[in-house]
Amino acid sequence: MSYNRKIGIFGGDKRQVYMALSLLNKGYNVCSYKLIDQVEHVNHIAVDGLNQLFNTCQILIGPVPLTKDLVTVSEDKVCDLSKTIIRFINKKHMLIGGMIPSEITDICNKKGVFCYDFMKDEKIAIMNAVSTAEGAIMEAIKNSDRNLHQSNCLVLGYGRCGKVLAAKLKGLDAHVTVAARNEESLAYAQAIGFNTVNLYKIKPILNSFQYIFNTIPSLILDSTCLESVCPDVVIIDIASAPGGVDYAYALNHGINAKLCLGLPGKVAPKASADILVTEIEARIKERSG
Repeated sequence: MSYNRKIGIFGGDKRQVYMALSLLNKGYNVCSYKLIDQVEHVNHIAVDGLNQLFNTCQILIGPVPLTKDLVTVSEDKVCDLSKTIIRFINKKHMLIGGMIPSEITDICNKKGVFCYDFMKDEKIAIMNAVSTAEGAIMEAIKNSDRNLHQSNCLVLGYGRCGKVLAAKLKGLDAHVTVAARNEESLAYAQAIGFNTVNLYKIKPILNSFQYIFNTIPSLILDSTCLESVCPDVVIIDIASAPGGVDYAYALNHGINAKLCLGLPGKVAPKASADILVTEIEARIKERSG
């Protein structure tokens, strides 16, 4: 089908602001609802509600994640997102966002709406891993009084983010150990030159690390593991909420642990937006005709 050049953007972080600016520069007409910042001095229209956005625009771009609870669109504005989509979306629309809940994808499938999830695109996930890794390192430096140089770092998980993060830590001359469940992943990490350990065998060595980075979206550092960490350890958790750390235990025992979500949108919003806009245009071209 053929889409008009009106794009509606709702909610989100600075990535959505840079996406709006980029799309405007490319000749699209952009409407927005609850962007976190104003897009000034350009041909941009801010609307008063999602219903107006859906009625005006065919291409709809939401945040990453699209919604945490199916209700909240932005921190200062609440609406029932699922009900709005059920009521106003139709087969002429294209819905784009990140980590789109199954409730919403089911609605789109029933109505014949093309639904594109950024976070299910392997290319985007890999490219975002760079910003995530750099952000994790930034948070580690901010939360410690020691150098990463020559420090002992443990990276939990060796998926997309784990691989990039371990490589960047090595580039800063840290001593990096990779922990994973998968023996093939451990073999690959060892071949590159990292120390490795099976994830189930980390407890006896936890006290030897000044920094621990978790990339695994399940509880890995539970209370029994946290009992063994170095007193001045810095734990940076970049897994999806609720993360992989027992934060109640960490807080009660003075352990410096931080869950760092949405790092690409915080540390490199423009670069991340450029990646997303490229893929948005590809999907529009792919679906038009």
